[in-house]
Amino acid sequence: KVWYSLERERERERERERERERERERERERERERERERERERERERERERERERERERERN
Repeated sequence: KVWYSLERERERERERERERERERERERERERERERERERERERERERERERERERERERN
């Protein structure tokens, strides 16, 4: 009986550890997604800057 309880306790602990690992993985995924979003935003900003530059170029001509 004692052995069985210990075994069950260890199994629950392993399950909690797996759950924490899955949570860390989800957090890393959310962080990668935020990073991709920041990169897309920087790209849009560069595109707006190029557009403003072309606009200034047209005004000079």
